[in-house]
Amino acid sequence: MAERIALIDYGAGNLRSVYNALMAAGATAVEVTADASAVNDADRIVLPGVGAFAACMDGLSGLPGMIDALHSAAIDRARPFLGICVGMQLLADRGEEHGVFDGLGWIGGTVKPLASKNQQLKIPHMGWNDVTPHGSPPLVEPGEAYFLHGYHVALTEPATGYAITDHGGPVTAAIGRDTIIGVQFHPEKSQKYGLDFLSRFLEWTP
Repeated sequence: MAERIALIDYGAGNLRSVYNALMAAGATAVEVTADASAVNDADRIVLPGVGAFAACMDGLSGLPGMIDALHSAAIDRARPFLGICVGMQLLADRGEEHGVFDGLGWIGGTVKPLASKNQQLKIPHMGWNDVTPHGSPPLVEPGEAYFLHGYHVALTEPATGYAITDHGGPVTAAIGRDTIIGVQFHPEKSQKYGLDFLSRFLEWTP
């Protein structure tokens, strides 16, 4: 039976692009959903995200039962979980965009504004950049991916940092623990590198 993938619709993601990329990467049953029960039934979960941290967290919290369902699936039942861009940032303890706001708290860290040491580099960080893994983390391989963000995750536990990129200094590009992984880059915009990453996620059996 085809694995069921829940792609979370909370008003804060480019869902069509992520859906198309997942299908191109080999998925056969992707459900775009705002229903907590669909998360409970899913084999894998994808949380995209575009916009401000607080607005994304408010959107997610506004879906009845969704936070509890995500926690149950990803933490309690160890379903493979992927957060993309702000969907990755929401895994942290808190965000500091236009105030201080709580995140999901699954991975220790704070989402802070990017501050490049190179005045010629623009913020937000937009475009193609190298992804450099730390050691041999799951799923993340060296390559070039597409980024679009003005904030980054400052981690409290270095072991949860899976990869970095460089934008006037090291910037977190991927984080994770157990069956949870988050990427700051956009796999759906990263052509072959992104599709290969999503294919590995679809086959991941941690």
